[in-house]
Amino acid sequence: MTEMVYGTVPVQSGEPVLPKWWRTIDKWTLSCILLLFGIGLLLGLAASPPLAERNGFGAFHYVQRQAFFGGLALVAMLITSMMPPQLVRRLAVIGFLVSFVALLGLPVFGTDFGKGAVRWYSLGFASVQPSEFLKPGFIVVTAWLMAASFQINGPPGKALSFGLLLIIVFILAMQPDFGQAALLLFGWGVMYFIAGASMILLISLAGAVVAAGSFAYNSSEHFARRIDGFLNPDIDPRTQLGYATNAIREGGFFGVGVGEGQVKWSLPDAHTDFIIAVAAEEYGLILVICIIALYASIVVRSMLRLIRERDPFVRLAGTGLAAIFGVQAMINLGVAVRLLPAKGMTLPFVSYGGSSLIAGGIAVGMLLAFTRTRPQGEIDDIFRGQKR
Repeated sequence: MTEMVYGTVPVQSGEPVLPKWWRTIDKWTLSCILLLFGIGLLLGLAASPPLAERNGFGAFHYVQRQAFFGGLALVAMLITSMMPPQLVRRLAVIGFLVSFVALLGLPVFGTDFGKGAVRWYSLGFASVQPSEFLKPGFIVVTAWLMAASFQINGPPGKALSFGLLLIIVFILAMQPDFGQAALLLFGWGVMYFIAGASMILLISLAGAVVAAGSFAYNSSEHFARRIDGFLNPDIDPRTQLGYATNAIREGGFFGVGVGEGQVKWSLPDAHTDFIIAVAAEEYGLILVICIIALYASIVVRSMLRLIRERDPFVRLAGTGLAAIFGVQAMINLGVAVRLLPAKGMTLPFVSYGGSSLIAGGIAVGMLLAFTRTRPQGEIDDIFRGQKR
C-alpha cells in the first residue's frame, strides 16, 4: 500500500556502500565544500607564516596543522554522509549529550586564552571548543523533537525543543558567547517556522531577544565594547576592524598580488576570524565573490533537495544545518566589512581552527546524508495521485 501511494525508485539489491553513496550524494555540494577547503589552505599559506614567525614556529606550522585537522574533518564528513538518517540521529544525540556535559564543565576546567570568554579546554597540544560540536547535535535533536510532535498522540516536541533552546542559550550567554547563542537561536527559529510556527511565539521570541540584548549591553562590558565599536562612525585604524577594512579597500578588484598583502603582519586573527581580509587584499574582489558563491551554492542546493523530502525529521534537520552553515559564513563576512558587530566566528572550512574544522565536517556530513537521494517518490507525487 505504501508503494502504491508514494512510489519507489529502483534500488540495486546488495549494492556496495561506496557506489551507492556516490550515486545518491549531491556531487555539486560536495565539490563546493572541497573547493572551500582548498581555498582555506591557499589562504593559510598567505596568512599564517607571520603568526608562526611571531610564535617561534616554522613558516608553515599552522598550514600543516590546518591540513591535518582539515583532513580529519573531511574523513568525518565522508563517513557521516554515508550514514542513513536514523544512524545520523543517534550519532547526533550522543554528540549532543557529550558536548552538553563538556559545556557545563567549562567554568571549572575551561580557559579563555586571554580573550575574555571561557570557551575552550586546553589539551596542551590543541584546544577543544565544545560549543562547535554542540551545534550540529542540537539542531538534529531539536528537529527530532519537532518531528515527533507531528505524530498522533506524540510528545509536545516543539515545547520541549524550545525549553532545550533556552537552557543552551543561557549557558552560552554566561561564557559569554553571544554569537554561538544567536546562531543556535536562528537555526531553531528557521526549523520552528517550517514546522508550523505560532506567530505570537515568534513575535514574543523576537521581543525577548531584543530585551536580552539590552540587558547584555548594560551588564557585560565585553558585549558593550563590541557594540559601541560597531556603532562608532570612526574606525580606529589600529584595531582588527581597522586593519581589515583597509586591507579590503587596498585589494580592489584584482588584489595586490599573491604574497604581497600586508594585513597578515598586523592582524593577530588574520588566519581565523579575518581570513577574508587576506583574501580580499591579495586576490581582490574576484576571489571574495567566488567564496560567497560557493557558500550560497551549498545552501541553495541543499534547500532545493530538502523541499522534495517527505520525512519531517530529515526536512527539518537538513534545513537547520544548512541555515546555520550559511549564517555563520554570513556573520564572518559581515564582521569583516563592518556590516555586523565584531564577533569571534570562523569562516567554515576556510578559517584555521581544529574544533571548527572537525565540527564543521561532521555538520556538513550530516547535511549531505540528509540530502542524499533515497528510495521515495517526489512529494508532489502524492497530490498528482489524488487528482487522478
